[in-house]
Amino acid sequence: MELTYHWEGEYLIPDLQLSDTTHYHIGKYGHLRKTFLKEHHPAIYSDMLLSETLFRHLAEVEETAQARLDRMIPQMAKAEGVTEELKRSDQMVWVGRMNNIKYRAEEVILHELVYTM
Repeated sequence: MELTYHWEGEYLIPDLQLSDTTHYHIGKYGHLRKTFLKEHHPAIYSDMLLSETLFRHLAEVEETAQARLDRMIPQMAKAEGVTEELKRSDQMVWVGRMNNIKYRAEEVILHELVYTM
């Protein structure tokens, strides 16, 4: 690989360009994964960043986590009897149970997808 340089003041700066210029959607779970890698596995983080695989990986984690969350919440609600009937009859109980289900599903996702190697 042959590099070209340009002058900036008294310094020669390499003319580097990214080969992957795709815009990836990185949401909550992707950002949490990035922070985890950066703080707990800096060598892996640096390697992925330099090899241009980090953002694709973060987008995959985000997509997988979101899809899994979208499947888990209705399944857990059905298993626990949290129905539209409950929503009509006692909204506060329904909201409390749905929030509990959401937090438990997120905890599973964080443990299995985000904070793991």
